[in-house]
Amino acid sequence: IGSDLAGVTTTAVRDGDDYILNGNKTFITGGINADLVIVVARTSKDPENRRKGLSLLVVEGDMPGFLRGRNLHKIGMKSSDTAELTFDNVRVPARNLLGEEGKAFGMLAHNLPQERLSIAITGLATATAAVNLAIDYAKERLVFGKPLADFQNTKFVLAECATELQAGQALVDQALIALDGGTLTPADAAKVKLFCTEMQARVIDKCLQVHGGYGYMSEYPIARLYADARVTRIFGGTSEVMKSVISKSMGL
Repeated sequence: IGSDLAGVTTTAVRDGDDYILNGNKTFITGGINADLVIVVARTSKDPENRRKGLSLLVVEGDMPGFLRGRNLHKIGMKSSDTAELTFDNVRVPARNLLGEEGKAFGMLAHNLPQERLSIAITGLATATAAVNLAIDYAKERLVFGKPLADFQNTKFVLAECATELQAGQALVDQALIALDGGTLTPADAAKVKLFCTEMQARVIDKCLQVHGGYGYMSEYPIARLYADARVTRIFGGTSEVMKSVISKSMGL
């Protein structure tokens, strides 16, 4: 659904006991192999409020008119397929409506804070893995006759990374407590996603640098972490959208 949750252009028009679904979806995780897909479609228009009139429809993989396009080639996350999907006059039974018609925005928005927190946790976890990889490599790699870990610059870089990890962990812990208590706000979820995904990028980049030329080789795990991490600042709402959510909560 991207960063603009209300910007859906796929339409579903009621026709008797069915909806006629038309439109296209891009960047759909698991779209190539999924047996069922849940589609956000516009069932009515309200020029004054784009959030109204969105509905969720369950589309079965063998429905006529449901077409799977390319399996998109990404720079990272290659173990997960990402598809283009097309709906060409797909007749979807009204019984496949998920929830109430026109109420999809509220349902989706309700889950956004939890989704963004889960992405933040992923960012923290992969950054932690990167630091552990860099520490192990620095202890084993000999430069000028001594371990890379013995150089002051290496110590300082990894100390900075450890500090960033601890700050990210504190934010994640605070957000998890709020989520468990039902008090996690959109702004606080945006803060933890923004910090942890941006921190992830900084930390993994530094850890790759510790690896030197080997860090740029795909056979080394740090290279995969580097490629996989980039998308976390995009999906679930871009870093720029997170800043907008946060600034709105500040009355700006």
